[in-house]
Amino acid sequence: MNRFSQEMIRSWSQLGPRFLPFADAASPDLPLSRLLRLSLFQVSVGMALVLMIGTLNRVMIVELHVPASLVAIMVSMPLVFAPFRALIGFRSDNHRSALGWRRVPYIWMGTLIQFGGLAIMPFALLVLSGLGHAKDAPAWIGQLGAAIAFLLVGAGLHITQTVGLALATDLAPPESRPKVVGLMYVMLLFGMIVSALIFGAALADFSPGRLVRVIQAAAVTTLILNVAALWKQESRRSRNSYTQTEDPDFRQTWVSFAHGGNAMRRLVAVGLGTMAFTMEDVLLEPYGGEILHLSVGDTTTLTATLAIGGLLGFGLASRILSRGADPFRMAGSGAMVGIPAFMLVICAAPLQSSMLFGLGTLLIGFGAGLFGHGTLTATMNLAPENQAGLALGAWGAVQATAAGVAVAFGGIIRDIVAIFAGSAAGYVSVYCIEIFLLVATIVIMLPLIKKSASAQALSIKAQTPPASAG
Repeated sequence: MNRFSQEMIRSWSQLGPRFLPFADAASPDLPLSRLLRLSLFQVSVGMALVLMIGTLNRVMIVELHVPASLVAIMVSMPLVFAPFRALIGFRSDNHRSALGWRRVPYIWMGTLIQFGGLAIMPFALLVLSGLGHAKDAPAWIGQLGAAIAFLLVGAGLHITQTVGLALATDLAPPESRPKVVGLMYVMLLFGMIVSALIFGAALADFSPGRLVRVIQAAAVTTLILNVAALWKQESRRSRNSYTQTEDPDFRQTWVSFAHGGNAMRRLVAVGLGTMAFTMEDVLLEPYGGEILHLSVGDTTTLTATLAIGGLLGFGLASRILSRGADPFRMAGSGAMVGIPAFMLVICAAPLQSSMLFGLGTLLIGFGAGLFGHGTLTATMNLAPENQAGLALGAWGAVQATAAGVAVAFGGIIRDIVAIFAGSAAGYVSVYCIEIFLLVATIVIMLPLIKKSASAQALSIKAQTPPASAG
């Protein structure tokens, strides 16, 4: 019986790394249990994103009867802090703490800010909508309270995610970073999917009191998840380890970072590619309903289809990149997958084919997964020593800002074109722009791919022993 148990354990240990793409992301210094616990901060970030962009978006417009324009302004508030992610990462790189921590104080500060925003958010929304005793309050009080709440949640999640990814980079050995990246973003998607299901079930029978309980439960859950994620993760440094040179200026550090390793070209590629894959985010479901005449249930599955495509992309990218593949080539492959994906979505309208539409949506998620994993892995691998926070913060700032701008412009372009050429032309014009952006992304990345290939060839040549004479 004991021998049988040992064989089962051995079989499971071999099965995990073979069929689970992130099961072998662990290392002797970073076991899987510790890595999974660290990734809990991504679950809290995913929960906050779903709450703001999905659940509260619908609740404010439908149940609370808040004007859609005001809702759009509130939801876009977190983008104000996106450009500061590079500064946040830089500060965490060079933070001097009496307790010897660099990353932990910033993640804790981001957690408290996010908790505070979620704690006051339900009451601010009730005042904003004028329900109950709040109907006698001036309108500006509700607007100000809701704006502060969304700003706090946005600032908190940007700080937490930026410094959390930097901490993961510090802990993971270079050879396992691609799988660590994949695991972190799978946990983000996991948090978004589970949170969406829980919020939907909890608010099915809507009432103001239930809204308060759900959002405050999310605040407490955020605190619990992030404390569990931080527990005994970062080692403490003694005061003697600090040197007089560990206080660089952000401007000088940024200039040095921007002029090294084609950093600006990488960031431009990240921005263009992100815009290309996110401009249609708020248009896919309306396109399916208005142009293809799909039911609400059918269009709702598009979000799951997009997420499944992203998971497949992250899984494949993690497996290939962990074998030493070029992350820039992986990102370029993602952009190339996106071109036929958008063509399928465009062709679905004249052919009235929901199958083409679903396949195109799946490939959009797949290409975005390849592109996002490739660019983030390249950023982690090429981050200068002791500047992982700055590099990841710059990546996150460009990515978040580009995504927000793309979503806004996508809706505006669709509406303007639809006025003159009809609804179908409005949607198609946005998809065509996304194809153009993907082509531009590939062109921008070609020098990066060639340079990486040349460096890899030189490395292989240097490792090859010379042939003996005679």
